Amino acid sequence: MSLAAVWSQLEESPLAQHIGESWWFPLLESIHVVAITLVVGSILMVDLRLIGVAARGYPVSRMSKELVPWTWVGFGVAVVTGIGLFITRAGSYMENPAFQVKLLLIALAGLNMVMFHFSVFRGVAAWDQTTTPSIAKASAGLSLAFWSGVVLAGRWT
Repeated sequence: MSLAAVWSQLEESPLAQHIGESWWFPLLESIHVVAITLVVGSILMVDLRLIGVAARGYPVSRMSKELVPWTWVGFGVAVVTGIGLFITRAGSYMENPAFQVKLLLIALAGLNMVMFHFSVFRGVAAWDQTTTPSIAKASAGLSLAFWSGVVLAGRWT
């Protein structure tokens, strides 16, 4: 079965038809935007702290501990609502360059986050209340760029 057939089958599913033809689509879209705002807002706060332009009086470990759970909740809601929106026009979305860029940037942001948390952040105790290492600042800058791109590409979609 080709990918085009898979996308077509998704679009023709009863759930996709119901979402696309009812008040569910604008509801899911609204919840998706709020969830993305939660994701990007919580990431923004940590990244700005890492870069050293905001909340310098708070340890990075504390900010991360308090904000990352909110990031994951927002991301989970965004994924669920995004899938609900996606299935209504799967073929069109997959052909849309802005949507493709959005997916790529989400993947790059995820890779950046994994690399940060499994390398630099493991040593946070050594630099938590002193100078943030350049590699952590670079990771935060990339994160800000990737998530800004996700938001822009999402709007263009």
